[in-house]
Amino acid sequence: MAPPVEVLVVLVNYRSAALTLRALDSLASERARPELSIRAVVVENASGDEGALQAGIAERFSDFASLVVSPINGGFGAGNNLGVRTAMEAGSRARYIHLLNPDTEARPSALLSLVRFFESHPKAGIAGGSFEQADGSLWNMAFRFPSAASELEAACHLSIVSKLLKRRSVARTMGDQPEQVDWQSGASIMLRREVFETVGGFDEAFFLYFEETDLCVRAKAAGWECWYVPDSRVMHICGASTGVTAHHEQPRRLPRYWFESRRRFFVKHHGYAYAAFVDAATVLGHAIGTVKDFVKREPRVPHLVRDLVSESVLLPANRKPLEPARCYVLPTRG
Repeated sequence: MAPPVEVLVVLVNYRSAALTLRALDSLASERARPELSIRAVVVENASGDEGALQAGIAERFSDFASLVVSPINGGFGAGNNLGVRTAMEAGSRARYIHLLNPDTEARPSALLSLVRFFESHPKAGIAGGSFEQADGSLWNMAFRFPSAASELEAACHLSIVSKLLKRRSVARTMGDQPEQVDWQSGASIMLRREVFETVGGFDEAFFLYFEETDLCVRAKAAGWECWYVPDSRVMHICGASTGVTAHHEQPRRLPRYWFESRRRFFVKHHGYAYAAFVDAATVLGHAIGTVKDFVKREPRVPHLVRDLVSESVLLPANRKPLEPARCYVLPTRG
C-alpha cells in the first residue's frame, strides 16, 4: 500500500468553541481512512475561548489536534496563515492544506474526495466541494470573480437584469460533476502546499471577506486551477461564525470591514479607475433595487447605499495608497 497522504486541517476560532470542537469531531470518518494522515491546528483568534478549546482538545482530540493562541484578532486570513506557519515550522510535511470553518461539519469523504481529485489533476491548486445547510438541503454553489457587471446585477436584484447578466453573476449553481471555477468559499477549501510556497498564503491586509477570492486570483495568475468537486461535502451553518451572512428575518447592516475588503480587492486587482466605475455601477444598481423593493415591501440591508458611498473610491478620502500585501510564504521543501 502507498503511504497515507498527509493533510493539514486548519480551523480559525472566534467565539465559537463549541462549533469548533464539533467540526473536529466530524473529521472522525476521514481520520479512519488508511489513505489519509490528518493533523489539525486550531487557531484561537484572541476571542477568549482559549480555556474551552484547551480543555476540549485535551479531552477528545489530543492525538491529532493542537491549539495555537493568537495574541490579536488579525482576521480570517491572518489566522489561517498563523495555523499553517505554526504547523510547517514544527515540521509538518503535509501535501495538502484544508481550511475548515468552525461552523461546518465534514461529511464522509469530504477530504478524501479532494485528495483523490488533486492526485489525478496536477494543475489543480485549489479545490472545494458542495455544501449542505443545517436542514440538510443542498447548497451547490461556486463563484466567478467579481466585476462591474456582477456588482450591478446583485445590486439591482431585478429578474430582467439578472437574466441579461446571468453569465457575469458571482454565484454559480453547480451540477453533479467536477468543474473548473474562479474561486471557492473559504468555509471548506483545500490547497496544495505548493500554492502557499509559490504565491504565498492569504493577504492579511484583508481582515474578513474577499481574502479567499484574492488568493484564488493570485493562484490563477501563477498558473494554478481552482475546481468545484461535488463529491466533497460539508454541512455549513452560513454565517454562524461571523453573524454577517447569517439568515435573519431582517437583513443586518454590513460592517465597515466588509466595505474595506471589497474596496481593497477591486483596487488591488483592477486599479482605482475601474474600482470607481464599479462603485458607480453598484450605487446605481442599488438605487434601482431600492425603488423596486420599496414598492414590493421587501427588506433591504440597512444604510447600504450610504455605506457604499462613504467607503467608495469615488470619494478622494478613500484613494489613499493601498496597504502593501502581507502574506506568509512557506519555505520550499528540500
